[in-house]
Amino acid sequence: MRHSVPSRVAAVLLVTSALPLAAAQAAKAGPPAETAIHCGSLLDTAAGAMRGESTIVVEGDRIREVRPGGTDRAALEAAAKAQGASFRYVDLAGSTCLPGLIDAHTHLTMQFGPTSYTDQFRLNPADYAIRSTVYARRTLLAGFTTVRDLADRDNESIALRNAVNAGLVPGPRIFTAGRPIGSTGGHADFTDGYRLDLEGDPGPMAGIIDSPADAWKAVRQHYKDGADLIKIMPSGGVLDESRSGDNPQMTVAEIEAVVAAAHDYGFTVAAHAHGAEAIRRAVIGGVDSIEHGTFADDADIALMKAHGTWFVPTIIAGEFVAEKAAVPGYYPPQVAAKAAAIGPKILATAGRVYRAGVKIAFGTDAGVYPHGENAREFALMVQAGMPPLFAIQAATTHAAELLRQQGNIGVIAAGAYADIIAVAGDPLADVARLQDVGFVMKGGTVYKLDGRPVE
Repeated sequence: MRHSVPSRVAAVLLVTSALPLAAAQAAKAGPPAETAIHCGSLLDTAAGAMRGESTIVVEGDRIREVRPGGTDRAALEAAAKAQGASFRYVDLAGSTCLPGLIDAHTHLTMQFGPTSYTDQFRLNPADYAIRSTVYARRTLLAGFTTVRDLADRDNESIALRNAVNAGLVPGPRIFTAGRPIGSTGGHADFTDGYRLDLEGDPGPMAGIIDSPADAWKAVRQHYKDGADLIKIMPSGGVLDESRSGDNPQMTVAEIEAVVAAAHDYGFTVAAHAHGAEAIRRAVIGGVDSIEHGTFADDADIALMKAHGTWFVPTIIAGEFVAEKAAVPGYYPPQVAAKAAAIGPKILATAGRVYRAGVKIAFGTDAGVYPHGENAREFALMVQAGMPPLFAIQAATTHAAELLRQQGNIGVIAAGAYADIIAVAGDPLADVARLQDVGFVMKGGTVYKLDGRPVE
């Protein structure tokens, strides 16, 4: 069953007489000086409480104040006029407002399918970059106003981030790792499966390292390229064409070198790791987050908690690849075998990690499954044993902390970016309502209203 913000919302998007209703369609040109958003209820993710009727006052791209109850629209409009500012009013009285969602594990420049393994020989980096603009828009309209992009092939995500920041294309705030870092023949080596004359010998420039010295070179290249963080591949993975999905593929010394170099440059380090030994090495090596963590054992989980390491489950990706592994020809045979063995285990691991008290941030591995379906992860987190409020906080306050953006995103509070979404009803009672976001504002600009994109 689908839910939507009440249809009367469109009729109550009001502006001053100097600005016609068509300003809604022109919103992308820049946010108005002041916007008042009337919410039927408001989920306070910082306090972990559902507030009643509330009014959010936005000035430019930030939230100026949050008022309990309704608002005196006439007074706000008069004050804005007195300052020569434009004014807009959005009535979401039948909806719940909450902060824009954060997906801490996406791949906006790719979307896997049956042709992916041949597309790499037919498509140019520009093709992937152009497609990424479509995926970015879908993600934003799904209510995800911030993402962490964890690996592309040719730094397309850096170009996408820059285009979004410049206002050239609509999309979420992007914190990107650019190319992943891993070992020769490992999950980061995109030449796996190539014939000998094509595979070459990728090195640190391409993110492939085989020593601590290589690690320093690769991280410094990422700094030069303009990445925001570092992604490493210390274990095998599912969708590459090598045999193992969980074997360790980086030494502790290599991981420690990456982390040391990364922290010198202010980067955090995310570690793709399925296998127990790879997880152990990554945590000991000092990474900031473990992605997937499929075969984490009790010792790994205890180590993560002791080190304060974040866990990003990506349950939906596991469920999706397991489902597609049963479809003949969807993946190459060796990939299908890994997907069938690894995918179904992530949900149970996520539950064990949650019960152990490890810090968890929301992430989905979008691109492994179709972009725009990110919110399906919430129901899977609840199925794993996490309360709906915790799952939503994982995609707001927790993810903001992982991204070192506390106070900027993940909350509706004075001073934070005006990243605001709304859904019909109570997402704490039915977390699946987050799959049908009716209103999206990012940085004070409205991108979706009454369930429809604002063009």
